[in-house]
Amino acid sequence: MTTRTIAEARSASAYIGVLVAALLGLGIVMLTGHVQADALHAAAHDIRHANGFPCH
Repeated sequence: MTTRTIAEARSASAYIGVLVAALLGLGIVMLTGHVQADALHAAAHDIRHANGFPCH
């Protein structure tokens, strides 16, 4: 591989990483935007207990 090819591969890899992060973030926002508030509260509540954090 030449230096230019390595630089292009790193650039493409960084682009893919940014794209995956953006899609993951968008997916999280879209999913939580369409879920009922009670379901989100229950899920957060269960995660807090599973990690040993008291919440009440």
